[in-house]
Amino acid sequence: MNAKDKCSIVARITLFTGVVAAILSTLLAVVMMVATHSLATGSLIREVRAISGQVAQKAERYAQGYVELPGSQFRNIQIVDSQGHVVASTTALRGKPPMAEFGPGSQGSKQAVVCDGVFGADKCDIVVAQSARWHQVNWTVYASSPVVPWWIDPQFAALLGGSAIIVAVAVTYLANRIAIASLRPVGAIRRKLDEINATCPGRRVPVPIGKCEIHYLAKSVNHTLTRLQGAMERQRQFASDASHDLRSPLAAIRAEVEDAMSASPEDTMNRMGRAVLSSLDRLEAIVSDLLTIAKMDAGAPGKNDPVDLAELASTECQMRHHTTKRLVCRLEPDVVVLGDRPRLGRLLTNLIDNADRHAASTITVIVHHVESNDRGFPYGVAVLEVIDDGPGIEPDKRELVFQRFARLDAARNKDAGGTGLGLPIARQIAEACGGTLRIEDSDCGARFVLRLPRYRETDSHTQDPGQISMT
Repeated sequence: MNAKDKCSIVARITLFTGVVAAILSTLLAVVMMVATHSLATGSLIREVRAISGQVAQKAERYAQGYVELPGSQFRNIQIVDSQGHVVASTTALRGKPPMAEFGPGSQGSKQAVVCDGVFGADKCDIVVAQSARWHQVNWTVYASSPVVPWWIDPQFAALLGGSAIIVAVAVTYLANRIAIASLRPVGAIRRKLDEINATCPGRRVPVPIGKCEIHYLAKSVNHTLTRLQGAMERQRQFASDASHDLRSPLAAIRAEVEDAMSASPEDTMNRMGRAVLSSLDRLEAIVSDLLTIAKMDAGAPGKNDPVDLAELASTECQMRHHTTKRLVCRLEPDVVVLGDRPRLGRLLTNLIDNADRHAASTITVIVHHVESNDRGFPYGVAVLEVIDDGPGIEPDKRELVFQRFARLDAARNKDAGGTGLGLPIARQIAEACGGTLRIEDSDCGARFVLRLPRYRETDSHTQDPGQISMT
């Protein structure tokens, strides 16, 4: 992914506008500087020509010795006779040779830029040569002034450069604010889409006012959400109706098979009946799980009561007399969460059933709590772990087991009695209670970890964690 793909639309617009504004402001400042420099140079040439003309008129009218040369720090004047000797000059050039070698020419006046020479190293002046006639002899009046630098004046250059920077920054800032304001409805649409899930499909994204592209986008999104909601409701209704309708024929089949087995004591009939009843047990489990998922997908509200996870796990451990695996429960007391007790019991039952199918000899149930700085867990995290000593689950397949009807090849070969819905139901219950259910690393077997926000109680005890071991 390149840098352009990582950059947001607002950042791209701001960057593009900033670069364009900086280039245009710089060009405008350069054009203004060049134009001002040209005007200042033209004005300076006219001024120097006027000074040389005045001195030439005075030289023609009076003797050169009586001509007062209006020199200054930035203006120098010389009067040169026909032999090329300086007969008069301002103080700065007194005793120096003529400032230029060119004469006034046929038009009586000429200007040029002269560098170095009498002005000093690396210095350039604008020199105007003006002809003057005295006693029938052509003399030359030179007037000079330092050339105008490209920056004209430090204060002017600073003002122009600062103005260009301010304009570029102002345009960039306005473009950023306009882009943010224009895309604010997109952010609202995105946030609302993030909130919409299977439990609240009736929500819709906000439609901004005005006939703009985002307005039509929001309307299209809402139309799409409406169609999706209809499809989801039809799917849920089908699953619910099918689950309800399948219960009666399954119950009738079970009754017929049991009656046939009671009426006929033959081994063949009993074997056939047990096989059919085993398949019926799986079908009834699938129907029950489908009905549970349909209710949860429809957003059926659950209770929000304090539930002690240690007590819940202890009850489940004591009820597991039929298991052939050793069940070890390490329970920390007073790990209380808010949730629906029957649903949390169903979650724990599904996890233990899954562990029972894949454990080699031992199932471990652990309940404890940890502190957390996460805003979603202000009073700490309640943790429930179910660990088996089976073959475990590869890291790249840990999320696959939480998909509906998804069963790994090892699970299919070892046990055909699962429905493929127990773990998805367990994760859905965990998320409905504001927690997470994941498979994490373990030294041996699979380790399912449930994390829920802990509920603070004022009468909590400080007993040591207990341990219940059952076989």
